[in-house]
Amino acid sequence: MPMDVMWLRSSALEVGVITYGARIVSVRTPDRDGTWGETTLALADVDAYRNASGYLGACVGRYANRIAGARFTLDGTEYRIRPNEGENALHGGPDGFDSYEWSTDGPDGSSVTLRHTSPDGDNGFPGTLAAAVTYTVTGPELSIEHTATTDKPTVVNLTNHTYWNLAGGGSAEDHEVQLHAGHVLPVDGGSLPTGPPVPVDGTPLDFRSPVRLGARIRDGHPQLVAVHGHDHNYVVDGPRGELRAAARVVEPRSGRTLELRTDQPGVQFYTANMLNGTLVLRDGTTARQTDAFCLEAQGFPDAPNHPDYPSTVLRPGEEYRSRMDFAFGTA
Repeated sequence: MPMDVMWLRSSALEVGVITYGARIVSVRTPDRDGTWGETTLALADVDAYRNASGYLGACVGRYANRIAGARFTLDGTEYRIRPNEGENALHGGPDGFDSYEWSTDGPDGSSVTLRHTSPDGDNGFPGTLAAAVTYTVTGPELSIEHTATTDKPTVVNLTNHTYWNLAGGGSAEDHEVQLHAGHVLPVDGGSLPTGPPVPVDGTPLDFRSPVRLGARIRDGHPQLVAVHGHDHNYVVDGPRGELRAAARVVEPRSGRTLELRTDQPGVQFYTANMLNGTLVLRDGTTARQTDAFCLEAQGFPDAPNHPDYPSTVLRPGEEYRSRMDFAFGTA
């Protein structure tokens, strides 16, 4: 079925949003020559999004990333989440936030807010969670703000799962990536964190200086072998809870740049390792590994099972808030 796209526009940026999954379906911005072009992977229509895996452009939750064994204990009670990746829960389990129609009053100028209420026990999570995401375009910047409240103690971790390709298509391996993070969470073959953050020094996971996206992806380092490329949660430098620089990406041919600032403790850098050529994009091409990348600002994966990680617990009377600011430009 056709998509009813809500457009947010400025003189430097155009962003398309749909209610299904509170999803970004287009981000258009000019290159260094002033030619406008697409910078995201997108599908042809709503039915394609309903039938596809990969979470393209969606708000994912209740819990972004993974929960080991699809279970956690909170205040002495064990909760079992419906698994959807082997024994684990990914992005909230099956029928997560990406698979619902969100409500909205429509755009208000260059901003739109979408809302979804997840009932108590949804996919096994406790508490009725009232979630909202607001997309705002200001000049060359796209701001994404998530909020949520609950009526029972619960855990929550929301993010946006847009796949970026600043060249507008083809391989993203020539993009130059810089991550403002001196530590990363090590993972096992199930992409689950195995312990406290470790320094990136001397490893192919070090992006503190700009590195070509494809330069190290085939390195034999055990962390890259474990997840078939880059798919790690980086600990963003600077005070947690404060908006700070997390990443900068440059696409050398078009000159387009993308900078991310966030108040979240981590950012998942993902090189689309699970895309295998079966996903047909809006332009009729198919998507494969390294045809795009994701920068998912979030709390740490599996934090409910790691008391030493920053807490993702939300209690009644509190408000969950997270922010991701994407700034576009040219170099």
